[in-house]
Amino acid sequence: MASKQDELFRFVEYSPENAERIGYSNYSYWRSVMQNFLKRKSAVFMLFVFVGLVIFSFIALAIGKYDWATLVTNTDLAFHKPDGEYWFGCDNLGRDYWCQVWYSMQTSVKLAALVGGGECVLGIVIGCLWGYVRWLDRPITELYNIINNVPMIIYLTLIALIFRGLSFPVMCITLIAFGWLVMARNVRNLVFMYRDREYNLASRCLGTPISRVLVKNIFPYLISVIVLRLALSIPGTISLETTLSYLGLGLGIETPSLGILLRNARNYFVDYPYLLVFPAVVVALITITFYLLGNAFSDASDPRNHV
Repeated sequence: MASKQDELFRFVEYSPENAERIGYSNYSYWRSVMQNFLKRKSAVFMLFVFVGLVIFSFIALAIGKYDWATLVTNTDLAFHKPDGEYWFGCDNLGRDYWCQVWYSMQTSVKLAALVGGGECVLGIVIGCLWGYVRWLDRPITELYNIINNVPMIIYLTLIALIFRGLSFPVMCITLIAFGWLVMARNVRNLVFMYRDREYNLASRCLGTPISRVLVKNIFPYLISVIVLRLALSIPGTISLETTLSYLGLGLGIETPSLGILLRNARNYFVDYPYLLVFPAVVVALITITFYLLGNAFSDASDPRNHV
């Protein structure tokens, strides 16, 4: 009986290779993010819509019959309605509206992407220092309160007067310089919440550098908030540029943008609604797609939603 039990049960020799293979987890953060994102069919559809819209803007300029850079004013074609020759019609100066709308979309998307990326980088850096380095909490808080208590329109008006208008680089730098506040505040609150967790305290006691603690232990919990804020910042920048152009504080007329087209259409849209409809539809599509994409990717990037 004993010999039979010895045949059925025996001690297994320890093997470091087998132990490591059994304990290995095949989990990948970014692969899990993509898997969760692809489950949202509506978000994937919106992603294709936005990418298709951007690609089509280049195709539209290539197949257009006129060039936006060599627009010739022709008063005989003023308010020419859309037809086979002028697909989006002509504006009040007789200029082809098709090339203006699609080039303006490229300008607005480029502006929004640069501003959103700049706000993201600056906000993350300042927010991490604000939340993790204790002695920086008071000075950055005071700086935040000073900037945040003055409406941005006042800053932009003063800068427009100083530079005699807002060129593309000046508007980018200005919006980044005063737009990092929300991102930094959100990052600071999360860093402040996670910095004293047990595993972070243990890492610091073991001598782990602050940069590694922030990147490896805290940053994954910030990604969902960062992505959501970035996704909201891009349509928000386009809306802000539209508002500024409507008020006469936006980009110059030498740089066509969706805001300038909407500003120019405000006096004529009752009699010529196509001047307002085409750029407004493009702005609405960009805003809606980015909002839905941001929410979906924010949920997918939250580690708490990963299995």
